[in-house]
Amino acid sequence: MAFEGLSEKLSAAFKRLRSKGKLTEADVRQAMREVRLALLEADVNYKIAKQFVNDVTERAIGSAVLESLTPAQQVIKIVNEELTALMGGEQSRIRYASKPPTVILLCGLQGSGKTTHAAKLALSMKKQGKRPLLAACDVYRPAAIKQLQVVGEKAGVPVFEQGQGDPVKIAKAALHHAKDHGSDVLILDTAGRLHVDEALMDELKRIKAAVEPDEILLVVDAMTGQDAVNVASSFNEVLGIDGVILTKLDGDTRGGAALSVRAVTGKPIKFAGTGEKLDDLEPFHPERMASRILGMGDMLTLIEKAEQEVDQKKAAEMAKKLKHNAIDFNDFLESIRQMKKMGSLSSVMNMLPGVRGKVSEEQMDKGEIEMKRTEAIITSMTAYERERPESINPSRKRRIASGSGTKVEDVNRLLRNFEQTRKMMKQMGGKGKRRGRMPMLPF
Repeated sequence: MAFEGLSEKLSAAFKRLRSKGKLTEADVRQAMREVRLALLEADVNYKIAKQFVNDVTERAIGSAVLESLTPAQQVIKIVNEELTALMGGEQSRIRYASKPPTVILLCGLQGSGKTTHAAKLALSMKKQGKRPLLAACDVYRPAAIKQLQVVGEKAGVPVFEQGQGDPVKIAKAALHHAKDHGSDVLILDTAGRLHVDEALMDELKRIKAAVEPDEILLVVDAMTGQDAVNVASSFNEVLGIDGVILTKLDGDTRGGAALSVRAVTGKPIKFAGTGEKLDDLEPFHPERMASRILGMGDMLTLIEKAEQEVDQKKAAEMAKKLKHNAIDFNDFLESIRQMKKMGSLSSVMNMLPGVRGKVSEEQMDKGEIEMKRTEAIITSMTAYERERPESINPSRKRRIASGSGTKVEDVNRLLRNFEQTRKMMKQMGGKGKRRGRMPMLPF
């Protein structure tokens, strides 16, 4: 996960601070040296890391902090506030035009994920009740138009294309089409290059002049580290971008781009790509990202994700069954599928306060494997067995294990976990009302 290395190093530095009842200025400066090294290793711009540490140190060595009852907590609070400020302070939203359609121009280098994130953005807006239209303005890259049509179809969003024509004329025609067909958002997927060059910028400037976009969003790959910040600076100088979509924040990226791009360009990160699925696009909240980096979790995003992805009707039915201790393996299976909609187990667990650092990636991976194994075992049961777990005798266990590619011991373990869950719910005696928010963990 992004920021994992940075989070671990910051946690270690703050753990040493917490171990001391009273802090001295020397303690704070030592901790800040460790923070600075952690930021540099995370590929944060050198000047930004230096300024960040200076700002935190200046605030942290004041008497109000050093003489407080919880000085270490005060220092962590300051770091949290400064991290939030570094990434923009508050969420930056899309500015919708007063007179539709709102025109959004996506730009970036080839391979940054523009086409996929055009569809992700369109799907996100569709869920908000908008009527987006995607326009294929990348006429150079082989199969770019077809790719946009494929992801557009998956998102359930129409795609406007005129083949290998003039991108400027296509953009203008797409705008007229959006007006004529009632689309209130037009997203232009433009061409990229392997590097910033004059031809690329000239074409983008001509498209900008032709359609006068309300938002120019630069798509950059977080995996490229400081190069992402340099690309953002170049595009901003020539084109005047309004914001950034940072992709691959779920990957093994050090995260420096997310911490540097706002400070270097002055432009906010508006969205973060957090996975390969079209649903894996999050509005970027600086304060929530700062909490994740510091291992404090991100419950607000987790709750929002649950509210979006969890079927509320099914969750209400589940709550009713839990109340009456009437759950069966169908409910376990439904819980797994609801959980999978919210993303990987690792991404969900990392949003819980205090989990990062205490649960290793190896344990997360084992949890993912266990979830898949549980799903395989349950789907190998008959409808009768799912509804009546007590009917699963030794011969049925052998058949289920064979059908799911598991061992009888695995089936026995799942049955024990199931019984423990039912006993726990019975002991709670109605206190287990779940309000239809989070799915029940099936293991």
